[in-house]
Amino acid sequence: MSKQLFLRKYGSLFLLFLLTAMGVNAQTGTIKGTVKDASGNPLSGASVTIQGRTRGTSTTSDGSFSLLVPTGTQTINASYVGFSSAKKTVTVTSESTVTVDFVLEERGQEQAVVVLGSRSLPRTQLETPAPVDVIDIKKLAGDAPQVYINQILTYAAPSFNSGTQTVADGTDHIDPASLRGLGPDQVLVLINGKRRYNTALVNLNGTFGRGSVGTDLNSIPVSSIDRVEILRDGASAQYGSDAIAGVINIILKSNVNKVTASLTGGENVTKFQGKSVTDGETVQTAVNFGIPMGQRGGFMNFSGSYDYRNYTNRAGDRTGVIFSRYNGRNASGAVQTVDATDSFLTANKLTRGDFKQRVGQSLLRSGQFMLNGAIPMDDNGTEFYVFGGIGYRNGQAAANRRLPSIANNVIEIYPLGFLPEIHSDIYDKSLSLGIRSKLRGWDVDFSNTFGQNQFIFRVVNTINASMEKTSPTRFNSGGPIFTQNTTNLDFSKRFDLLSGINIGFGAEHRFERYQLLAGEEASYTNYGNARQVGVDANGKPILVPDPKGPISTRFGGADSSARGGGAQAFPGFRPENAVNATRSAIAAYGDIEFNFSRAFLVDVAGRFENYNDFGSTVNGKLAMRYKVGENFAVRASVSTGFRAPSLHQRYLSTTSTLFVAGIPYEVGTFPNDSRPAQLLGIPSLRPEKSKNVSAGFTGNVGDFKITLDGYYIRINDRIVYTDLFQGSNSPTASPTDQEIYRLLALANANRAQFFANAINTETKGVDLVVSYGIRLGGGNFRADLSGNITETQRVGDIKASELLKGKENIYFSESNRLFLERSVPREKVGLTLTYGISKFNFFVRNVWFGEVTEATNVVAAQQVYGSKVVTDASIGYKFTDNLRLSVGANNLLDVYPDETLDPATRTSNQFIYSRRATQFGYNGRYIFGRIELSL
Repeated sequence: MSKQLFLRKYGSLFLLFLLTAMGVNAQTGTIKGTVKDASGNPLSGASVTIQGRTRGTSTTSDGSFSLLVPTGTQTINASYVGFSSAKKTVTVTSESTVTVDFVLEERGQEQAVVVLGSRSLPRTQLETPAPVDVIDIKKLAGDAPQVYINQILTYAAPSFNSGTQTVADGTDHIDPASLRGLGPDQVLVLINGKRRYNTALVNLNGTFGRGSVGTDLNSIPVSSIDRVEILRDGASAQYGSDAIAGVINIILKSNVNKVTASLTGGENVTKFQGKSVTDGETVQTAVNFGIPMGQRGGFMNFSGSYDYRNYTNRAGDRTGVIFSRYNGRNASGAVQTVDATDSFLTANKLTRGDFKQRVGQSLLRSGQFMLNGAIPMDDNGTEFYVFGGIGYRNGQAAANRRLPSIANNVIEIYPLGFLPEIHSDIYDKSLSLGIRSKLRGWDVDFSNTFGQNQFIFRVVNTINASMEKTSPTRFNSGGPIFTQNTTNLDFSKRFDLLSGINIGFGAEHRFERYQLLAGEEASYTNYGNARQVGVDANGKPILVPDPKGPISTRFGGADSSARGGGAQAFPGFRPENAVNATRSAIAAYGDIEFNFSRAFLVDVAGRFENYNDFGSTVNGKLAMRYKVGENFAVRASVSTGFRAPSLHQRYLSTTSTLFVAGIPYEVGTFPNDSRPAQLLGIPSLRPEKSKNVSAGFTGNVGDFKITLDGYYIRINDRIVYTDLFQGSNSPTASPTDQEIYRLLALANANRAQFFANAINTETKGVDLVVSYGIRLGGGNFRADLSGNITETQRVGDIKASELLKGKENIYFSESNRLFLERSVPREKVGLTLTYGISKFNFFVRNVWFGEVTEATNVVAAQQVYGSKVVTDASIGYKFTDNLRLSVGANNLLDVYPDETLDPATRTSNQFIYSRRATQFGYNGRYIFGRIELSL
């Protein structure tokens, strides 16, 4: 969608919102008061909300609060961790101030209230028929060392995993994430209950999530987030495509009359191979503030952040041949070389350390802005709301180093070889507008949500070797854009039958667009053709590269081998790769919750969805919860689900450089309707379909809160990204292999990959969450234990066509299997202890990451990397009511993963730690300091 179309479509709606805000003139009053414990001590940070409204506030350091509310009768709720909640009803008249003071009684754990997983009224965390984690981001953002939402959730949520990647093209810039061990594209992300758009990037290189398209959570500023709800259950029948593993709902802040700002800085201070290292400096500045809107308690909340993260490097000194001298050919024609590394290093006053890779996190700079607002229009529940944001990120990541004497180096430009860098320009924008109201007793919600991600690749410090000495060293390689627009109309109503029946239904229209923008000509062209510009003194023609020239030639090194075309590290998208694909989907859905008694709840949900590119699907869900007394409940659910193939997977066409065991290949990705796919018998993509069963129990035992849930997920026709197919130009090769060879050559490729519905998988697992909270020694103590055990396995045969007989191990390879089954931990356990007393706050967390396995086709190199424990700690001190300082560390004990042992995996001592298996990264200890200011 063009900028002009975006402004025309949404600018008028936003103007209407502002005019409406200024025109609301109804009468209001103020409710103020305090929240304290039984001893009269103020409870700072207690939640105070207005029943039936979308906003509230938190108490200040002296326990006080103030709320602007509409006139009339209002019910005020106050809650705080470790205390029983309380509510009071008051009458507010125009321009009056009503004082309401709360005294909360100590108890074990106050139950969080969630809205995810139901169209009914919010219910407590232990009353839901499916497991929901509630992560208090406001609290963690002040205590924890992590500054990005992906990393915060990895250490806080038992079944969530995400980590930075290295030497993985675009995936160095956007972290893939997993819920319950499934793929990044099998979890749905919502903001304030509305669908978030996916990234434009497809993860193509050798990392977890290979071949998938996820959602970039790090594009949302942490300063804008109040809490995160994670529904750990299949929910396609409620929310549509992608919700196979579960749903992540990000709730934005809504506070007013308060400004908070923070500055976080830190760096890695670690020991690596016996040497002290400091790198990876980070700086995050964040601000959040809210203002009242209108006269009925409306609000507008603004958040912004700027982040800087420097790169890290954990490569070793390079071993093996760095510079070789050509020395003729043997009888078979093979090039003979002599290792001239030592003399080369001496002559150039260099060391082996000067030829390292850069293996570690990429350099990132980003700026983000987010808003969240709502304006009540009358006293009957009509409310206009808006939220959205913009963001920009610039990334700089290293590719594989090119050594001086390789055939694709041009000595005149890079006499010492070169380290290419892939730079990114990533743009995000989103806007949701909606209105909630009541119509004859029904709650009605009409909304439109727009989102777009653009990812532009630039390659620097590189060459197009086929251009010889004329090659530039910087290229614009183009990139993808993904746009999504979702319109929803929802109805819900509670009926006083049995112990309450809630009916909800609605409709949705979703439009998606996937675009690929071509790069500049030199970024993708192989100038293997030439034109004559004269003759030399010997009468021989002088040729210069020209892609449209009439003379075929082979520009190359001393062995006369052809040089590769396109920008090394990331060749540009070609004009024939460019695409502008769209699709639409419509859906109708509904659910009914039967409260047969206070103890027994049954929820039935169904959804019909039709896509104009592959047809229709119908999915359903049945869930129940039965309370045993006041403190225990059992729950279970069964559902079907689906995931539509992304437009990216259907239409992506590109060529990139992939290193396998240190050997570079030019790999083309081809759509399923391409000629190479037809020759191999690879069919069109179909939706993934799933079955999900879960069961568990919840309980309050004294000061303990416990949830234990088991789950089973079956996914049929799972989409994978194949391994490397190749053709052959041998005279004895089959006509099919010869044609594939010619087609690959036209795309500047020598290998081919595809997306395919290749396998079925089963995932089984258990989630455990235990929380404990008490008043202790005049302070608040809390302990949270969480754990996840999950196992994914391929089941049944590989779904290869007759044409692929004998090539099943390429269609779904061993490395593919390990990426799905063992590249993220199957087990993770975390224990977090917090204690706040007077002006101090103490935070300690240990997270145990289970084993992972090297994802490679070489069975002997499938190394298992052992489990590790990572310790985080911080101390916070509040100097005044408005100023707080925290210092601490991530990975306090400086733990590293096991080192790689296989020489090919280690690649001349460059990859000391695996880049294909993700536990907790390999940056070592990170020390940080944080200043927080509130006004």
